Amino acid sequence: MSKDSTKRADGDADTASNSIKTPATSASITPTISKTGNDNKSSKGGPVVNEKEKKKQAFVTRTIWTFVMIAGFFMVLASGHLPIICMVLLFQFLTFKEIIALTSEPARDKKIPYNRSLNWYFLVATWYYLDFPSFLEFFQDQIFSNKFLTLLILNHKIISYSLYIAGFVFFVWTLKKGYYKFQFAQLCVTHMTLLLVVFQAHLIIGNILHGIFWLFLPSALVIVNDIFAYVCGITFGRTQLIEISPKKTVEGFVGAWICTGIAAVIGSLILSKSDYLICPAQNLSTHLYNYPSCEPNPVFIPQVYQLPQNIVDLFGGTVELITFKPVYFHAAILATFASLIAPFGGFFASGLKRAFGIKDFGDTIPGHGGITDRFDCQFLMGSFTYLYYQTFISNHNMNLGKVLQMAIINLSAPQLIQLVKSILRYLNREGVINDEKLQSIVELLAN
Repeated sequence: MSKDSTKRADGDADTASNSIKTPATSASITPTISKTGNDNKSSKGGPVVNEKEKKKQAFVTRTIWTFVMIAGFFMVLASGHLPIICMVLLFQFLTFKEIIALTSEPARDKKIPYNRSLNWYFLVATWYYLDFPSFLEFFQDQIFSNKFLTLLILNHKIISYSLYIAGFVFFVWTLKKGYYKFQFAQLCVTHMTLLLVVFQAHLIIGNILHGIFWLFLPSALVIVNDIFAYVCGITFGRTQLIEISPKKTVEGFVGAWICTGIAAVIGSLILSKSDYLICPAQNLSTHLYNYPSCEPNPVFIPQVYQLPQNIVDLFGGTVELITFKPVYFHAAILATFASLIAPFGGFFASGLKRAFGIKDFGDTIPGHGGITDRFDCQFLMGSFTYLYYQTFISNHNMNLGKVLQMAIINLSAPQLIQLVKSILRYLNREGVINDEKLQSIVELLAN
């Protein structure tokens, strides 16, 4: 062997030795291709095998955790309204945490005081404003028997406003010279997250209280649409749909819409047979094996419809009337939104990740990334379902809890006593209480 060859070999050895000591970077981990034929095959073969193993392991992990999430969701679903609400609040909290974390690190580097604490303060203040009244109907005895909690209810709006103003003033007080633009951008991110995540999660809680059906079906439609978009995309996909997500195709988008619509009708047919799913929450202690029956919303009751004359003529006059549940039509509308609009929640999240140069929002769910990566479309779907329900489905029935809440909040003590006397006289007239008992109770109230 020549001296030059020996020097080259020693140099290569020194280079390899130095590369081991150097911290791992994108350059240092790049495989070196040898000049010899056999070494070339091994160097090519090694990374390929490792890459295949890595993808296989990722697929297995993703599949296992998919079934874990499905099983966990059904367990929570069977546990009743309160555990489902707690699940939504947990997802809301984790999503807020993941998004705010994108800006917390730069703020910490710039040594901006109280930045993270202020974000969480706004979250708690928003929780109090949005979600505290939602539980009033179910805990009225405990709340109105406590003077402090009663005070929180009676002055809920002004307290909420005061909390927000306090956070606003504190933010202005923490403004740091040289970082004004950055701090105001932070405030905008916080408020956008409160609007797009916390507020929409609040509407999802409203869906749960209207009936678990209005949480389960829309959530399932988003998942079904995602699956069929992938299947139709790899089968028929040719035309790119949107630049921010290059793998999405027009063919997959349209094919998923058709399949999701069919799944919506079939799903509503099955789910509408369960009182546990369609009944509004009467209390928060019910579960799958202990729940009261209810008078179903009219959309769950079969209705008779007259077919248009041209349709009747098409069938030769043999079919003039059809009977079906209106919920089938409403489910098709929900499926349309889940297919055409809700995916843009995912596109929005993809754009946000590209803006910050990250692959996932977190690693909360092994193989799936963060909570935000999995529920980016669900928040948008939940808010539409709530507004659609309130506009086209709700019959706005009054119940005892709402009447009691309105009376206590809006009437003074003398007016409440007068209301009780009027109710007692009505019960006396109906024969529920006799004259002697009526007189005794009226005298007791007078004293």
